[in-house]
Amino acid sequence: MKLINSNLVEDIRSYFPIFSQYPDLAYLDNAATTQRPDSVIQAINQFNSFENSNIHRGVYDLSNKATEQYENTRQKVADYLGSNDPLSVAFTSGTTESINILARSFLKQRLDKSDNIVITILEHHSNFVPWQILAEECEAELRVVPLDDDGDIDLKALTRMLDHKTKILSLNHISNTLGTINNIGHIIEIAHKVGIPVMIDAAQSAAWYDIDVAKLDYDFIAFSGHKMFGPFGVGILYVAEKWRDQILPYNYGGGIIKEVSIHGTTFREFPFNLDAGTPAVSSVIGLSAAIDFIGRFEKTQMQKHLAELTAYCSDQLSSISKVKLLSKPKKRGGIISFNVEGIHPHDVASFLNKDDIAVRAGMHCTQPLLSSLNLTATVRVSFSAYNKFEEIDRLKQSILSLIKFWS
Repeated sequence: MKLINSNLVEDIRSYFPIFSQYPDLAYLDNAATTQRPDSVIQAINQFNSFENSNIHRGVYDLSNKATEQYENTRQKVADYLGSNDPLSVAFTSGTTESINILARSFLKQRLDKSDNIVITILEHHSNFVPWQILAEECEAELRVVPLDDDGDIDLKALTRMLDHKTKILSLNHISNTLGTINNIGHIIEIAHKVGIPVMIDAAQSAAWYDIDVAKLDYDFIAFSGHKMFGPFGVGILYVAEKWRDQILPYNYGGGIIKEVSIHGTTFREFPFNLDAGTPAVSSVIGLSAAIDFIGRFEKTQMQKHLAELTAYCSDQLSSISKVKLLSKPKKRGGIISFNVEGIHPHDVASFLNKDDIAVRAGMHCTQPLLSSLNLTATVRVSFSAYNKFEEIDRLKQSILSLIKFWS
Protein backbone atom coordinates (compact mmCIF):
# COMPACT_ATOMS: atom_id res chain seq x y z
CA MET A 1 0.00 0.00 0.00
CA LYS A 2 1.33 3.43 -0.93
CA LEU A 3 1.59 5.62 2.14
CA ILE A 4 1.30 8.90 0.25
CA ASN A 5 -1.58 8.99 -2.18
CA SER A 6 -1.38 10.61 -5.58
CA ASN A 7 -3.46 13.60 -4.50
CA LEU A 8 -0.98 14.50 -1.77
CA VAL A 9 1.97 14.16 -4.15
CA GLU A 10 0.20 16.42 -6.63
CA ASP A 11 -0.40 18.89 -3.81
CA ILE A 12 3.33 18.83 -3.00
CA ARG A 13 4.16 19.35 -6.66
CA SER A 14 1.87 22.39 -6.78
CA TYR A 15 4.32 24.27 -4.54
CA PHE A 16 7.02 24.00 -7.21
CA PRO A 17 6.61 26.35 -10.18
CA ILE A 18 8.93 24.31 -12.39
CA PHE A 19 6.28 21.59 -12.68
CA SER A 20 3.73 24.15 -13.89
CA GLN A 21 6.16 25.20 -16.59
CA TYR A 22 7.14 21.61 -17.45
CA PRO A 23 4.22 19.35 -16.42
CA ASP A 24 5.71 16.29 -18.14
CA LEU A 25 9.10 16.60 -16.47
CA ALA A 26 10.15 13.55 -14.48
CA TYR A 27 12.90 15.14 -12.43
CA LEU A 28 14.98 12.27 -11.03
CA ASP A 29 18.23 14.08 -10.23
CA ASN A 30 17.49 15.22 -6.70
CA ALA A 31 20.82 13.96 -5.33
CA ALA A 32 22.46 16.69 -7.41
CA THR A 33 20.01 19.44 -6.47
CA THR A 34 16.37 19.69 -5.52
CA GLN A 35 13.83 22.03 -7.07
CA ARG A 36 12.67 25.13 -5.17
CA PRO A 37 9.17 25.83 -3.89
CA ASP A 38 7.40 29.16 -4.30
CA SER A 39 8.00 30.12 -0.69
CA VAL A 40 11.78 29.92 -1.06
CA ILE A 41 11.77 31.85 -4.33
CA GLN A 42 9.49 34.50 -2.85
CA ALA A 43 11.61 34.89 0.28
CA ILE A 44 14.72 35.52 -1.82
CA ASN A 45 12.87 37.89 -4.16
CA GLN A 46 11.38 39.78 -1.22
CA PHE A 47 14.83 40.37 0.27
CA ASN A 48 16.45 41.27 -3.05
CA SER A 49 13.63 43.61 -4.04
CA PHE A 50 12.72 45.38 -0.80
CA GLU A 51 15.11 44.47 2.02
CA ASN A 52 18.57 44.35 0.43
CA SER A 53 21.25 45.47 2.84
CA ASN A 54 24.48 44.25 4.37
CA ILE A 55 24.50 42.73 7.84
CA HIS A 56 26.31 43.61 11.08
CA ARG A 57 27.48 46.87 9.51
CA GLY A 58 24.79 49.53 9.60
CA VAL A 59 22.65 51.03 12.33
CA TYR A 60 19.81 51.88 9.94
CA ASP A 61 16.57 49.92 9.64
CA LEU A 62 17.37 47.90 6.50
CA SER A 63 20.66 46.68 7.89
CA ASN A 64 19.14 45.86 11.26
CA LYS A 65 16.36 43.85 9.62
CA ALA A 66 18.81 41.96 7.40
CA THR A 67 21.00 41.17 10.41
CA GLU A 68 17.99 39.98 12.38
CA GLN A 69 16.87 37.63 9.57
CA TYR A 70 20.39 36.31 9.11
CA GLU A 71 20.93 35.54 12.80
CA ASN A 72 17.39 34.18 13.20
CA THR A 73 18.28 31.66 10.50
CA ARG A 74 21.31 30.58 12.49
CA GLN A 75 18.98 29.87 15.41
CA LYS A 76 16.50 28.11 13.12
CA VAL A 77 19.20 25.80 11.76
CA ALA A 78 20.35 25.02 15.31
CA ASP A 79 16.78 24.15 16.26
CA TYR A 80 16.42 22.06 13.10
CA LEU A 81 19.46 20.04 14.15
CA GLY A 82 18.21 19.64 17.70
CA SER A 83 21.05 21.77 19.05
CA ASN A 84 19.08 24.92 19.99
CA ASP A 85 22.47 26.66 20.27
CA PRO A 86 23.09 29.13 17.44
CA LEU A 87 26.79 29.24 18.30
CA SER A 88 27.03 25.69 16.93
CA VAL A 89 26.14 26.85 13.41
CA ALA A 90 28.39 28.47 10.82
CA PHE A 91 27.21 29.52 7.37
CA THR A 92 29.36 28.42 4.44
CA SER A 93 28.91 28.23 0.68
CA GLY A 94 27.99 24.53 0.84
CA THR A 95 29.06 21.07 1.96
CA THR A 96 32.31 21.28 0.00
CA GLU A 97 33.47 24.46 1.72
CA SER A 98 32.32 23.16 5.12
CA ILE A 99 34.55 20.09 4.78
CA ASN A 100 37.47 22.13 3.48
CA ILE A 101 37.13 24.48 6.44
CA LEU A 102 37.20 21.53 8.80
CA ALA A 103 40.29 20.11 7.11
CA ARG A 104 42.17 23.42 7.06
CA SER A 105 40.91 25.28 10.09
CA PHE A 106 40.57 22.37 12.52
CA LEU A 107 42.59 19.32 11.56
CA LYS A 108 45.71 20.77 9.95
CA GLN A 109 46.97 22.24 13.23
CA ARG A 110 46.50 18.85 14.92
CA LEU A 111 48.02 16.58 12.26
CA ASP A 112 51.57 15.31 11.87
CA LYS A 113 53.22 12.58 9.83
CA SER A 114 52.64 9.85 12.41
CA ASP A 115 48.86 10.41 12.33
CA ASN A 116 46.10 9.12 10.09
CA ILE A 117 42.73 10.20 8.69
CA VAL A 118 39.97 7.65 8.08
CA ILE A 119 37.32 8.00 5.37
CA THR A 120 35.32 5.46 3.35
CA ILE A 121 35.32 4.45 -0.30
CA LEU A 122 31.71 5.71 -0.50
CA GLU A 123 32.68 9.36 -0.21
CA HIS A 124 31.87 12.16 -2.62
CA HIS A 125 35.02 13.86 -3.88
CA SER A 126 34.27 16.79 -1.55
CA ASN A 127 34.70 14.42 1.41
CA PHE A 128 37.63 12.57 -0.12
CA VAL A 129 39.99 15.03 -1.84
CA PRO A 130 40.34 17.60 1.01
CA TRP A 131 41.47 14.85 3.39
CA GLN A 132 43.70 13.28 0.75
CA ILE A 133 45.46 16.57 0.01
CA LEU A 134 45.83 17.38 3.70
CA ALA A 135 47.32 13.95 4.40
CA GLU A 136 49.81 14.44 1.57
CA GLU A 137 50.81 17.89 2.82
CA CYS A 138 51.33 16.68 6.40
CA GLU A 139 52.80 13.31 5.37
CA ALA A 140 50.01 11.60 7.29
CA GLU A 141 48.24 8.40 6.28
CA LEU A 142 44.85 8.35 4.58
CA ARG A 143 42.96 5.15 5.38
CA VAL A 144 39.98 4.24 3.19
CA VAL A 145 37.36 1.83 4.53
CA PRO A 146 36.06 -0.64 1.90
CA LEU A 147 32.54 -1.95 1.35
CA ASP A 148 31.14 -5.40 1.89
CA ASP A 149 29.55 -7.36 -0.95
CA ASP A 150 26.17 -5.67 -0.49
CA GLY A 151 27.45 -2.11 -0.69
CA ASP A 152 27.54 -1.34 3.04
CA ILE A 153 30.57 -0.07 4.93
CA ASP A 154 32.70 -2.93 6.21
CA LEU A 155 32.39 -2.21 9.93
CA LYS A 156 35.06 -4.75 10.89
CA ALA A 157 37.55 -3.04 8.59
CA LEU A 158 36.48 0.35 9.94
CA THR A 159 37.08 -0.75 13.51
CA ARG A 160 40.54 -2.12 12.60
CA MET A 161 41.54 1.14 10.91
CA LEU A 162 40.70 3.36 13.88
CA ASP A 163 43.50 3.71 16.43
CA HIS A 164 45.07 6.19 18.83
CA LYS A 165 46.74 8.03 15.93
CA THR A 166 43.47 8.59 14.03
CA LYS A 167 42.69 12.31 14.15
CA ILE A 168 39.28 12.23 12.46
CA LEU A 169 36.77 9.88 10.84
CA SER A 170 34.79 11.50 8.03
CA LEU A 171 31.93 9.79 6.20
CA ASN A 172 28.58 10.42 4.60
CA HIS A 173 25.20 9.67 6.11
CA ILE A 174 23.76 8.59 2.74
CA SER A 175 25.87 7.71 -0.29
CA ASN A 176 25.15 9.98 -3.24
CA THR A 177 25.90 7.10 -5.66
CA LEU A 178 24.68 3.87 -4.05
CA GLY A 179 22.07 5.36 -1.74
CA THR A 180 23.52 3.39 1.18
CA ILE A 181 22.24 4.70 4.51
CA ASN A 182 25.08 4.34 6.96
CA ASN A 183 24.37 3.52 10.59
CA ILE A 184 26.03 6.69 11.77
CA GLY A 185 24.85 6.29 15.36
CA HIS A 186 26.71 3.01 15.67
CA ILE A 187 29.72 4.34 13.76
CA ILE A 188 29.98 7.43 15.96
CA GLU A 189 29.85 5.16 18.99
CA ILE A 190 32.69 3.01 17.61
CA ALA A 191 34.86 6.07 16.96
CA HIS A 192 34.16 7.76 20.26
CA LYS A 193 35.17 4.65 22.19
CA VAL A 194 38.72 5.38 21.04
CA GLY A 195 38.40 9.16 21.33
CA ILE A 196 38.09 9.98 17.62
CA PRO A 197 35.91 12.88 16.43
CA VAL A 198 33.54 12.21 13.52
CA MET A 199 32.51 14.43 10.61
CA ILE A 200 29.17 13.55 8.99
CA ASP A 201 28.46 14.63 5.41
CA ALA A 202 24.67 15.05 5.58
CA ALA A 203 24.22 16.52 2.10
CA GLN A 204 21.88 13.69 1.05
CA SER A 205 20.04 13.35 4.35
CA ALA A 206 19.50 16.83 5.78
CA ALA A 207 16.07 17.30 4.20
CA TRP A 208 14.11 14.22 5.28
CA TYR A 209 16.29 12.21 7.65
CA ASP A 210 16.63 13.14 11.31
CA ILE A 211 19.93 14.64 12.37
CA ASP A 212 19.25 15.13 16.04
CA VAL A 213 22.34 16.19 17.96
CA ALA A 214 20.44 15.69 21.20
CA LYS A 215 20.19 11.95 20.46
CA LEU A 216 23.63 11.31 18.96
CA ASP A 217 26.92 12.76 20.11
CA TYR A 218 27.77 14.54 16.87
CA ASP A 219 31.09 16.34 16.49
CA PHE A 220 30.74 17.92 13.05
CA ILE A 221 27.96 18.01 10.43
CA ALA A 222 28.05 19.51 6.94
CA PHE A 223 25.25 19.99 4.41
CA SER A 224 24.05 22.26 1.59
CA GLY A 225 20.91 24.33 1.14
CA HIS A 226 20.37 23.49 -2.50
CA LYS A 227 19.83 19.78 -1.77
CA MET A 228 16.98 20.59 0.64
CA PHE A 229 14.84 22.92 -1.53
CA GLY A 230 16.98 25.97 -0.76
CA PRO A 231 19.16 28.17 -2.96
CA PHE A 232 22.67 27.64 -4.25
CA GLY A 233 25.57 29.20 -2.38
CA VAL A 234 24.68 28.43 1.23
CA GLY A 235 25.67 25.54 3.46
CA ILE A 236 26.10 24.67 7.10
CA LEU A 237 28.99 23.56 9.27
CA TYR A 238 27.82 22.37 12.68
CA VAL A 239 30.49 22.12 15.38
CA ALA A 240 29.92 20.67 18.83
CA GLU A 241 30.80 22.95 21.72
CA LYS A 242 33.86 20.95 22.78
CA TRP A 243 35.59 21.65 19.45
CA ARG A 244 34.61 25.27 18.73
CA ASP A 245 37.67 26.95 20.22
CA GLN A 246 39.84 24.86 17.89
CA ILE A 247 38.28 26.17 14.67
CA LEU A 248 40.58 28.85 13.23
CA PRO A 249 39.56 31.49 10.65
CA TYR A 250 39.45 30.14 7.10
CA ASN A 251 39.49 33.43 5.20
CA TYR A 252 40.65 36.79 6.48
CA GLY A 253 38.94 40.15 6.25
CA GLY A 254 36.15 42.21 7.70
CA GLY A 255 33.48 40.62 9.86
CA ILE A 256 35.70 38.26 11.88
CA ILE A 257 37.74 40.86 13.73
CA LYS A 258 38.07 41.56 17.43
CA GLU A 259 40.89 44.06 17.03
CA VAL A 260 43.40 45.08 14.35
CA SER A 261 46.56 47.08 14.84
CA ILE A 262 49.79 47.42 12.92
CA HIS A 263 51.24 44.88 15.33
CA GLY A 264 48.68 42.13 14.84
CA THR A 265 45.07 41.01 14.68
CA THR A 266 42.80 39.08 17.02
CA PHE A 267 39.67 37.30 15.84
CA ARG A 268 36.17 36.51 17.00
CA GLU A 269 35.33 32.97 18.03
CA PHE A 270 33.43 30.32 16.06
CA PRO A 271 31.04 30.67 14.25
CA PHE A 272 31.72 34.36 13.63
CA ASN A 273 35.38 33.78 12.78
CA LEU A 274 34.19 32.15 9.53
CA ASP A 275 32.14 35.20 8.43
CA ALA A 276 34.92 37.09 6.62
CA GLY A 277 33.58 39.45 3.98
CA THR A 278 29.99 39.88 2.90
CA PRO A 279 28.04 36.62 3.21
CA ALA A 280 25.32 35.34 0.87
CA VAL A 281 22.56 36.98 2.91
CA SER A 282 19.75 36.32 0.44
CA SER A 283 20.73 32.64 0.21
CA VAL A 284 20.70 32.32 4.00
CA ILE A 285 17.20 33.81 4.03
CA GLY A 286 16.24 31.34 1.31
CA LEU A 287 17.56 28.49 3.49
CA SER A 288 15.34 29.73 6.31
CA ALA A 289 12.31 29.50 4.01
CA ALA A 290 13.38 26.01 2.90
CA ILE A 291 13.48 24.81 6.51
CA ASP A 292 10.00 26.26 7.02
CA PHE A 293 8.79 24.41 3.91
CA ILE A 294 10.22 21.09 5.12
CA GLY A 295 8.51 21.69 8.44
CA ARG A 296 5.08 21.48 6.77
CA PHE A 297 5.48 17.74 6.31
CA GLU A 298 6.04 14.73 8.52
CA LYS A 299 9.59 13.50 7.98
CA THR A 300 8.70 9.90 8.78
CA GLN A 301 5.97 9.97 6.16
CA MET A 302 8.37 11.38 3.58
CA GLN A 303 10.99 8.78 4.45
CA LYS A 304 8.42 6.05 3.83
CA HIS A 305 7.43 7.65 0.54
CA LEU A 306 11.07 7.74 -0.59
CA ALA A 307 11.55 4.14 0.55
CA GLU A 308 8.51 3.01 -1.43
CA LEU A 309 9.61 4.88 -4.55
CA THR A 310 13.07 3.36 -4.25
CA ALA A 311 11.81 -0.18 -3.70
CA TYR A 312 9.39 0.11 -6.61
CA CYS A 313 12.08 1.51 -8.90
CA SER A 314 14.50 -1.23 -7.86
CA ASP A 315 11.90 -3.88 -8.67
CA GLN A 316 11.01 -2.34 -12.03
CA LEU A 317 14.61 -1.91 -13.13
CA SER A 318 15.57 -5.40 -11.94
CA SER A 319 12.85 -6.85 -14.14
CA ILE A 320 14.77 -5.66 -17.21
CA SER A 321 17.34 -8.32 -18.09
CA LYS A 322 19.88 -5.86 -19.53
CA VAL A 323 19.80 -3.57 -16.48
CA LYS A 324 22.21 -4.14 -13.61
CA LEU A 325 21.86 -2.35 -10.27
CA LEU A 326 25.10 -1.54 -8.49
CA SER A 327 24.40 -2.65 -4.93
CA LYS A 328 21.98 -4.05 -2.37
CA PRO A 329 22.66 -2.16 0.87
CA LYS A 330 20.69 -3.08 3.97
CA LYS A 331 19.14 0.38 4.06
CA ARG A 332 18.91 2.59 1.00
CA GLY A 333 17.93 6.23 0.63
CA GLY A 334 16.13 7.47 -2.46
CA ILE A 335 19.10 6.86 -4.77
CA ILE A 336 19.74 4.04 -7.25
CA SER A 337 22.64 3.66 -9.67
CA PHE A 338 22.51 1.21 -12.56
CA ASN A 339 23.88 0.42 -15.98
CA VAL A 340 22.27 -0.85 -19.18
CA GLU A 341 24.27 -3.61 -20.82
CA GLY A 342 26.13 -2.44 -23.91
CA ILE A 343 24.98 1.20 -23.69
CA HIS A 344 27.07 4.00 -22.20
CA PRO A 345 25.38 5.85 -19.32
CA HIS A 346 25.60 9.15 -21.20
CA ASP A 347 23.69 7.62 -24.09
CA VAL A 348 21.09 6.27 -21.67
CA ALA A 349 20.63 9.69 -20.07
CA SER A 350 20.41 11.42 -23.45
CA PHE A 351 17.72 9.00 -24.64
CA LEU A 352 15.72 9.42 -21.43
CA ASN A 353 15.94 13.18 -21.81
CA LYS A 354 13.96 12.91 -25.06
CA ASP A 355 11.13 11.48 -22.96
CA ASP A 356 11.39 14.36 -20.45
CA ILE A 357 13.12 12.19 -17.87
CA ALA A 358 16.03 13.90 -16.10
CA VAL A 359 18.65 11.55 -14.63
CA ARG A 360 22.36 11.85 -13.87
CA ALA A 361 25.05 9.98 -15.81
CA GLY A 362 28.75 9.82 -14.99
CA MET A 363 30.96 9.25 -11.95
CA HIS A 364 28.78 11.30 -9.57
CA CYS A 365 31.97 12.71 -8.04
CA THR A 366 32.78 9.27 -6.62
CA GLN A 367 35.55 8.05 -8.90
CA PRO A 368 37.35 6.00 -6.21
CA LEU A 369 34.10 4.16 -5.50
CA LEU A 370 33.38 3.41 -9.15
CA SER A 371 36.99 2.37 -9.74
CA SER A 372 36.68 -0.10 -6.87
CA LEU A 373 33.66 -1.55 -8.69
CA ASN A 374 35.54 -1.65 -12.03
CA LEU A 375 33.23 0.98 -13.50
CA THR A 376 33.80 4.34 -15.15
CA ALA A 377 30.24 5.68 -15.06
CA THR A 378 26.66 4.80 -14.15
CA VAL A 379 23.14 6.12 -14.56
CA ARG A 380 21.66 7.47 -11.34
CA VAL A 381 18.07 8.15 -10.36
CA SER A 382 17.29 9.98 -7.13
CA PHE A 383 13.94 10.86 -5.62
CA SER A 384 12.31 13.59 -3.58
CA ALA A 385 8.88 14.23 -2.10
CA TYR A 386 7.39 15.42 -5.40
CA ASN A 387 8.24 12.29 -7.37
CA LYS A 388 5.52 9.87 -8.48
CA PHE A 389 5.31 6.15 -9.12
CA GLU A 390 4.13 6.94 -12.65
CA GLU A 391 7.50 8.52 -13.35
CA ILE A 392 9.17 5.21 -12.57
CA ASP A 393 6.82 3.48 -15.00
CA ARG A 394 7.84 6.02 -17.64
CA LEU A 395 11.50 5.42 -16.80
CA LYS A 396 11.10 1.69 -17.31
CA GLN A 397 9.27 2.06 -20.62
CA SER A 398 11.84 4.54 -21.90
CA ILE A 399 14.70 2.16 -21.04
CA LEU A 400 12.89 -0.69 -22.79
CA SER A 401 12.47 1.53 -25.85
CA LEU A 402 16.15 2.41 -25.75
CA ILE A 403 17.18 -1.26 -25.58
CA LYS A 404 14.94 -2.03 -28.55
CA PHE A 405 16.31 0.96 -30.47
CA TRP A 406 19.92 -0.01 -29.67
CA SER A 407 19.59 -3.67 -30.62
